[in-house]
Amino acid sequence: MTFAETSLKGSYLINLKPIGDERGWFVRTFCKNEFKKIGHVKEWVQMNHSFTSIAGTVRGMHFQKSPHQEIKMVRCISGAIFDIIVDIRKGSPSFLQCFGVELSAANNKMIYIPEGFAHGFQTLTENCELIYHHSAFYEPSAEGGLNIYDPKINIKWPTEIAVVSERDKSHEFLTDNFKGI
Repeated sequence: MTFAETSLKGSYLINLKPIGDERGWFVRTFCKNEFKKIGHVKEWVQMNHSFTSIAGTVRGMHFQKSPHQEIKMVRCISGAIFDIIVDIRKGSPSFLQCFGVELSAANNKMIYIPEGFAHGFQTLTENCELIYHHSAFYEPSAEGGLNIYDPKINIKWPTEIAVVSERDKSHEFLTDNFKGI
């Protein structure tokens, strides 16, 4: 695997390198020694798997507040998504900037999302499945979210939004008082 830092410091696009033959292929998705080279030393404590059936669905923009902030690593294993992260780190030079990338079962990419980022995605195809690694346990009382329509973050979704949950639509818009997490 290779790591390419994105425009948002500390986040990486990870390109997987499948090895194949007539039987199929094999790919490494995590190696403690390789991840140590980008400064990742935390343990993955939780893994989640999501399924979204309808193309155009948006999930996000989710994060956990301190002291439960988490590193996430996301991979699409079926279908294709537009994955988006927003830097909400207090004092960051890229505060409220976005980075988006297509992740798909075909392109063998993952995204590494450091603490202090909001995360979401839009499905580009039907029947999308994602695998998430988390460095912190989910804590409902620490849950936070950005509104996907907030003009302060100005996310450019690649297609018309077909479905979004009431919870995700109900996140408040950011005010000028928001200084990050």
